[in-house]
Amino acid sequence: MRLDPLSLGFNLQQLISFHCSSLRYEREIKNLVLWLENQKIRRYKIEERGPLQAEGEQWRANFDKYCRDLASPIVDGAMAEKLEWLIGYAISLEYADNAEKYRGQTAQNISQTIVNVPKVESSNPLDNLDFESSDFKKGVIALAQILNITPHPDHLVTLKAVSKVVRERLNQDALDNPSNIIVKGKPFPFQEADLGFDMGDYVLNEAAKILRLLYIHDLRNLQTHINETIVAVQSITADPKTDTKLGQVGR
Repeated sequence: MRLDPLSLGFNLQQLISFHCSSLRYEREIKNLVLWLENQKIRRYKIEERGPLQAEGEQWRANFDKYCRDLASPIVDGAMAEKLEWLIGYAISLEYADNAEKYRGQTAQNISQTIVNVPKVESSNPLDNLDFESSDFKKGVIALAQILNITPHPDHLVTLKAVSKVVRERLNQDALDNPSNIIVKGKPFPFQEADLGFDMGDYVLNEAAKILRLLYIHDLRNLQTHINETIVAVQSITADPKTDTKLGQVGR
């Protein structure tokens, strides 16, 4: 019997609603399998679940063994088919453990409950925006052009870049003291920098240089935050005052 995950009281709908294209990403698949095993299936002991956290081909081999251990009928099917069976199996276990709780939860009852939920009108105008409409996309591109941001093929990625620029460069502190926010100096000629390895493609090499610089920039920011934290803690714990009466010289 196939059960509607909405009637089971745990959040499998989000897992089932993966776009087909997302199933290509091994990390998402691995997280899904781990969540099902840790929370619902529990076929292995905790100390035996390590193979489900492997990487690459080893993880795929371990996942196939995991499916065999669960007696999955789908051996040579696509990954989406294996995951669909795995989720269905987790649902059946959840139902078996809480049969009394879910016995009256039919698809019709769930649908009726959803229909009867009062609709709350939001006063936030952003909630009424269609983020996939052509007008919205044109607006994002226009903002990017105003801020001299190169548009990304995905307008939502462009929107994130716009948001970051506005947050960091157009906040009140930046407007009042731009010299403290906008770093000035001699541009670094990253095109001339030695990457240390060759990826066999000029464009990939240039992208790798940029990613390395961004990583170093993030590390410097992290180090700055660490130093600020140390100074803040020392200002609380350090006591520069010394009571000379407590001192003792010699025996």
